[in-house]
Amino acid sequence: MAQRRVTDFYARRRPGSTAPKIKAACSTPSPARLAAPVLAPGSSRKRARPPATPAGDHPAPPARRRLRLSDGDSCPSSPATPSSPALPSLNKKIKKNPATADQLPCPASPQDKVLSKDTISELQACLKRARQLGARVQTLKAGSREDTEAPSPSEAEGTAEQSSGKKAPAYQRFHALAQPGPPGLVLPYKYQVLAEMFRSMDTIVSILHNRSEAVTFTKVKQGVQDMMRRRFEERNMGQIKTVYPTSYHFRQERNVPTFKDGSRRSDYQLTIEPLLGQEAGTATPQLTASRLLQRRQIFSQNLVDRVKEHHKAFLASLNPPMAVPEDQLMRWHPRFNVDDVPDIEPAELPQPPTTEKLTTAQEVLARARSLLSPRMEKALSCVALRSVASSSPCSSSSPSPAPPLTPPATPPTASPSALKGVPQALLERVRAKEAQKQLAKMTRCAEQELRQQRLERLPELARVLRGIFVSERKPALTMEVACARMVDSCRATLSLGEMEKHLELLAELLPDWLNVHHIRNDTYLKLDKATDLAGITARLAHQARTEEGL
Repeated sequence: MAQRRVTDFYARRRPGSTAPKIKAACSTPSPARLAAPVLAPGSSRKRARPPATPAGDHPAPPARRRLRLSDGDSCPSSPATPSSPALPSLNKKIKKNPATADQLPCPASPQDKVLSKDTISELQACLKRARQLGARVQTLKAGSREDTEAPSPSEAEGTAEQSSGKKAPAYQRFHALAQPGPPGLVLPYKYQVLAEMFRSMDTIVSILHNRSEAVTFTKVKQGVQDMMRRRFEERNMGQIKTVYPTSYHFRQERNVPTFKDGSRRSDYQLTIEPLLGQEAGTATPQLTASRLLQRRQIFSQNLVDRVKEHHKAFLASLNPPMAVPEDQLMRWHPRFNVDDVPDIEPAELPQPPTTEKLTTAQEVLARARSLLSPRMEKALSCVALRSVASSSPCSSSSPSPAPPLTPPATPPTASPSALKGVPQALLERVRAKEAQKQLAKMTRCAEQELRQQRLERLPELARVLRGIFVSERKPALTMEVACARMVDSCRATLSLGEMEKHLELLAELLPDWLNVHHIRNDTYLKLDKATDLAGITARLAHQARTEEGL
């Protein structure tokens, strides 16, 4: 019977504890040690003793022989795995001892060689397929580059954006769509900014003009930039002159006091004088608030007239073309993009006179030929010829600037493929009807637009009103009670006054269904409950469509 150790007593007393780890020996493990059973925790443990004889019938081979056999057979119980650090050392030992090469395991079978050949053929096929896909990707990339380099019709339209290289932000491109209130003759964003610049400039000019101070561009520029927090340059002043030519008189003057260290009195400065229609021999009129308001209205009207010209050209390009009198135009065409109107070309402002400056030897010689001696004249001519000879190769080697490319014209809109097979006569009738509808919409005044909006709400209000009379079980209701019930029951947010106008319009259109009676100080509504509600809503919808086409 094997002798027990003291540690086995504690292992039995504490079933949750595990046996202490034994440090692995550096020697090669024997098959008997690897095949030893694992004891459960808490069970009695005996001291492991190697058996006197090996488990097999044959005697166990020596340690070095066992190590080589484990490496050749690749058994799972062998400690020498491919990832273990013992494998390189074994390979080194085998290389150092060529005599033991005969003891290595036999090479792979012919079946393994066939499998390796199949694998190589598969890899070659995959490589060939990858090269084909790479060539196809290169061709697709080249085609996409050609498509991007070719100008499209949409790019041709935005010539201003292409020239600047920057796309305008969304709040400028869709400024007209974000305006509150009913649609009307809304100005583009850049035109509204220019109108605000004119208002600020007129304010600064009026302050300086009323106190008889010289109005220069430097003073006006600083004041406008402080008011608007935006850059103000001579280009903007040229645009103002283009829109309103009779607003100011510009000229270049000298000896204007500037009270600045950076400028001299002898320098030319752009001065501004407001044109107020003064008569000869009278005092200089003041630029009052009423004049400022009048000038601002004239400037805004000139901007609207410019947009009307572009709108007229747009209507002429439609199919079929449309023509709207300018005095009857109340809103822009729905397809007319107001914010894409081209910018205003700035007018030419007076420039300071150019003084003659001598920069080359030839100019000096031509200027002072009469003042020089023949010897000095000969020396200067030699220097002039040398300067011309040295500058000519540079000028000939430098490439000439290429002329600016004109953007291609926008191609005419072709009929979409969805309309293929549709008779042309039918298309013409539909387009004529749509043009008539758009024409009526553009020439409709604000009162007609408000009436049209009320007509569109009347079918729903008629259903709600009949439900209120049915629930109240009364032949007549006062206007206040009916309006209060309608405001609470209608989906649209309307005030009591607006609801009363809707009911009056409903009584005007359907006098046989709804009647309004004024008795003393009250107004009563009487409804015919026996009338079919579907017929009432159909009549109201027909009336709305009829007035929409007018």
